[in-house]
Amino acid sequence: MQDKYWYLKNCDLFDRLPSDQIESIEASSKIRTYESNSLVYLPNDRSDSVFLCASGRVKIYHLTSEGKQALLAIIEPGDVFGELAVFEGGTREDFAESMEKTSVIMIPGRTIQQLMESQPSVSLSISRLMGLRRQRVERRLKSLLFRSNRERLMHVLIELAEQFGTLTERGVELSIKLSHQDYANLIGSTRETVTVTLGKLQRDGYIRMNRRQIVITKITEIAEIVDLNVPERLLTPVRNRKSFPRNAPEYEKY
Repeated sequence: MQDKYWYLKNCDLFDRLPSDQIESIEASSKIRTYESNSLVYLPNDRSDSVFLCASGRVKIYHLTSEGKQALLAIIEPGDVFGELAVFEGGTREDFAESMEKTSVIMIPGRTIQQLMESQPSVSLSISRLMGLRRQRVERRLKSLLFRSNRERLMHVLIELAEQFGTLTERGVELSIKLSHQDYANLIGSTRETVTVTLGKLQRDGYIRMNRRQIVITKITEIAEIVDLNVPERLLTPVRNRKSFPRNAPEYEKY
């Protein structure tokens, strides 16, 4: 299927591979479409596939002993997730749930292992991916332990800007639209606290809100408060960046 080939070829993990290897990955992979708020996998599912998000978005989370979501990551088009299958096998430990209508390509873990053995670029990319995600989780954990709710929320806004931000005339616009409960799940707080804190940040001129759309108007100031760096692309416009299309082809469910 040509569309599946295109998604694989334009994934950073595989973009250096020759066409015949892309075709081999395509032949062993399956694509599946999930409606909004559908589980892609859950704890105790077999961990034998790596997933590539072709369209839509997926959230990765734990459930606490009180039944609350602890949001670990948000996956966007072009991102790979469930990569621990490559190393550990066994069963999943987290929940992966679609945030909107989402298409994912399921790649057998063994296929990725073979690529890592023969292609150093794939091995290096997966190692970088896992390192980056671990770094983000560790930074957020430190934020949860030592910062106020206001600073935690500022920290998350910078993280989201790194992943979903675009520099515009109004400031850094977040393409992702999260509910106040989603923000609460990210910072380990309550929806009511997030609502109040976002309102204060808006009154203080750090952000602008329109429904669930957030524009960060003072990203440098926020980053300094929480000791984070602002990516250069959010300070200087960058053009011609490669991206997946927002509307992926429709696929039948398996």
